[in-house]
Amino acid sequence: MELNTEIITTPPLDAATVILLRDSAEGLQVLLMRRHQASNVLGGAYVFPGGKLDADDHHPQLIARLSQSPVQLQQRLNEPELAPERAAALFMAAIREAFEESGVLLCQSAAGADAAHVSALQQALAQGQSWGAALQSLALQVQAEALVPWSRWITPRQASVTNKRFDTRFFVSHVPEDQIAQHDNHETTDSIWISPAAALGRYVAGEIELAPPQIMSLVHLKQHANAHSVLAEAMQRKPPVVQPEPFDDEGTRVICYPGDERHPVSERAFPGPSRLRFTDGRFEPEGGLARLLD
Repeated sequence: MELNTEIITTPPLDAATVILLRDSAEGLQVLLMRRHQASNVLGGAYVFPGGKLDADDHHPQLIARLSQSPVQLQQRLNEPELAPERAAALFMAAIREAFEESGVLLCQSAAGADAAHVSALQQALAQGQSWGAALQSLALQVQAEALVPWSRWITPRQASVTNKRFDTRFFVSHVPEDQIAQHDNHETTDSIWISPAAALGRYVAGEIELAPPQIMSLVHLKQHANAHSVLAEAMQRKPPVVQPEPFDDEGTRVICYPGDERHPVSERAFPGPSRLRFTDGRFEPEGGLARLLD
């Protein structure tokens, strides 16, 4: 992974990411997907499904297909300054991106959601139908309750791994047991269900690339034994706002997070290390990569 040294002057783009969860015999697992190497945002890195907010996500007919009102969704995001319609669009974007990138459909019709709906929606999109038109034609309702706000990450002006800024709302969601997640071979070229600890272990071993938001999210998630535990925490607290503060230390890029002595916010946003250093092409905490496995 290469370090970005540009100062980004444009405002951050709204985006949504979904941390898909499932339980296994080994405990909690999350879905990680490898972005296409040619992608101009985190190419080759393993990420959670997600992407930027599209203009169509705001369409009134599309918002009407959400199972909760824009006001309810604004309250769930806990962003009183955000327009309710914008909050609704972010929920819509999260569900759309989850489906487009992983095939997981967090929607249902009057008869419920099943494999036939997943196949029909995939076919409609492949034939050029828009996401909104496809939902309308299949009479699908978007299950906003399936998403629980987890955190909000805002890229600093001195970004470290991209030349774009994003204001990304992270959601957590339990994957329906009857659905199979898989990469689309377009935006993503590989997908793995893996425990947070095992994912960090693969990163430490140099087997996969991860960006700082994924690293810190996995460190947080490995505190949980199952999906219910993650969702229970998410529903009991406000989603923390994470605005990383980068600085240079003797020629080395360091990113600090809320709770660090160099960060303006004294209250921690999540467990684990409070800063990462960019060393030998990878981000690691003070004391070395093995600290991620503590």
